Amino acid sequence: MTAPLAHPTPFSLTERLVGDRGQLAVFSEDSAIEGWLAAERALARAQAEVGVLSPAEAEAVCRAARLAAVDREALWRTARTVGYPVLGLVRQISGLLPEGPDGRVHYGATTQDIMDTGLALQMARSLAALDRGLGELGDALAEQVTEHAATVMAARTHGQQAVPTTFGATLATLLGQFTRHRRRLAEAEPRVAVVSLFGAGGTAAALGPHAAATRSGMARLLGLHDAETPWHVARDGVAEFGWLCALLTATCARLARNVVDLSRTEIAEVLEPGGDHRGASSTMPQKANPITSEIVIGLTGTTGALASALLRIQEAGHERAAGEWQTEWQVLPELAVAAGTALSETTALVRGLRVDARRMRANLDHDGGLLMAESRMIALAASTGRERAHGLVHEAAARTRSSGRSLTETLREVLVDQSLGALLSDVPARPDDYLGQARQMAEAAVRHWRAEPAAHPEPLAPLALLASA
Repeated sequence: MTAPLAHPTPFSLTERLVGDRGQLAVFSEDSAIEGWLAAERALARAQAEVGVLSPAEAEAVCRAARLAAVDREALWRTARTVGYPVLGLVRQISGLLPEGPDGRVHYGATTQDIMDTGLALQMARSLAALDRGLGELGDALAEQVTEHAATVMAARTHGQQAVPTTFGATLATLLGQFTRHRRRLAEAEPRVAVVSLFGAGGTAAALGPHAAATRSGMARLLGLHDAETPWHVARDGVAEFGWLCALLTATCARLARNVVDLSRTEIAEVLEPGGDHRGASSTMPQKANPITSEIVIGLTGTTGALASALLRIQEAGHERAAGEWQTEWQVLPELAVAAGTALSETTALVRGLRVDARRMRANLDHDGGLLMAESRMIALAASTGRERAHGLVHEAAARTRSSGRSLTETLREVLVDQSLGALLSDVPARPDDYLGQARQMAEAAVRHWRAEPAAHPEPLAPLALLASA
């Protein structure tokens, strides 16, 4: 019989099938503990730089604050009693030090300083990983936009055919969103990757006259940004990180939703990547379900629900939260993993997308060619005025639907009935002649994407840098 897990967690089928390994590693138990240890090491080093600790004391703390030295069972037992893990962690570090240095660990800091600094390290690494994933997705999408800039298809509004467009133009709006998201990642990083060192009540009193210099040095050593005011209860940066994760996931879901709709049997213009039994049904041998799109759509349903908690975490009062902080512990890792998973799954979807340009072309004539109704109204409006032109084409459209004939035939009838038959020669007859700026928009979206730099480089590797051998 298999031994039970030491720390069992609920089984997640989504995570098991497609969970993003990178984000799971960033928010793993090891990563969390190592982040707290890194904060303690950096604090000791920074205090040595300003003379609060001796260099020897700081080095001793750095040698003791190692992941391999942590007794996990004792750490979590103590944390369950205290409510937080840092007190037990500090006692374990102190227990490895000789008398003297053992009293210099965590000097002047508070629990949330250490945990928030560790969280900032995680969020910085998460943002960098999200940017890499976004870069891969954007590049794959830009290739599809370029390839299909002139692939004519029906634009759809309210789920119905509207006017002609190109597949590249429809994808261009998504590429534009991802371009803006990349900019948002870059803009958010200085507000998210921020050190925390302000002590128990946010005044930094216990840190003494060197508080600001110590905090600045700690930030530099960790590759984080400095802070002038405490963020123990000012959680807008944390919420911004969560919203970015939700925004990325939602945009991926918009793309996935379009794929699901366009892959319907009656439309069949776009299909997911193929493969033996990919998306198969257990009873219907013909099925090839859009399983990747479904996963991505499911992820945004989850992130939408989780994102509502980001408003609640900002309600924390006074100088310390009373429950709102604990909400983050559950919500932030799940949002980050969902965003990373959505990006990687959508990238695979875009790279393997199967586009049927002939089916797109054939569908343009569906419904008797009513797709061209607006073009004919606009052409007639120059002579008749927009309102009258709208009425004429509306009448022709009604005859088309009731008779099953084409819009070209019924409009000719209506114009002859109104003694306006000569105007028909000025009306565009082909969808290719009524694409407006579709191609230019596709080209612009690709150009803007390729001009957008990566959000930020991989953060420094302070954990290895500060850990003494």
